Amino acid sequence: MGFAHARIWFGNLKTMAYWLFKSEPDAFSWDDLVARGAAGEEWDGVRNYQARNNMRAMKPGERGFFYHSVGEKQIVGILEVCAAAHPDSKTDDPRWECVDVRAVMPAKTPVTLQEIKAHPKLQEMALVKQSRLSVAPVAEDEWAVLTKLLGCDPA
Repeated sequence: MGFAHARIWFGNLKTMAYWLFKSEPDAFSWDDLVARGAAGEEWDGVRNYQARNNMRAMKPGERGFFYHSVGEKQIVGILEVCAAAHPDSKTDDPRWECVDVRAVMPAKTPVTLQEIKAHPKLQEMALVKQSRLSVAPVAEDEWAVLTKLLGCDPA
C-alpha cells in the first residue's frame, strides 16, 4: 500500500492527506514535540525508502497521528506537517529527507494498537498491515474513526 489512497483528487480540489508518525518514546516522545512549540521539529533519522517517500508526498498543513511505539503502542496526539520534505540534517547522504512537524493536540483518550486491530473499520490500516513502517498514510475514513476514539476534533 502506498500513500496514493490517502490523497484523493476531484478536479482542482484536493482533499487533505493524513499520516501516522511512529516514535519510541524514550528516543523522542509526544512531550518532546510539545516542548518544541510552534517551530516544531524535524522528523529525522528515517532510513526506509517507503517512509521517506511518504514524507516527500506531504504538504504543510496536513495532519498526522503521533504514535508511541515499542512498550506503549498507542496514538497519543495529533501533529501537523509544518515544513515540506527537505534534506535530513542528521546525515550527509542526499537520499534521506524529512519533514518538520509540530504538536496540535494531545489525545484525550490514547488509542492502543490492540484497540486499532480490534476495530472493524481499521483492519486495512497501514499501521496494522505494515507494522514496521515508521511513517505511514492514514485513509480519510480511518482518520475520522480514530479522531473520534481519541476524543479529538482537530478542525
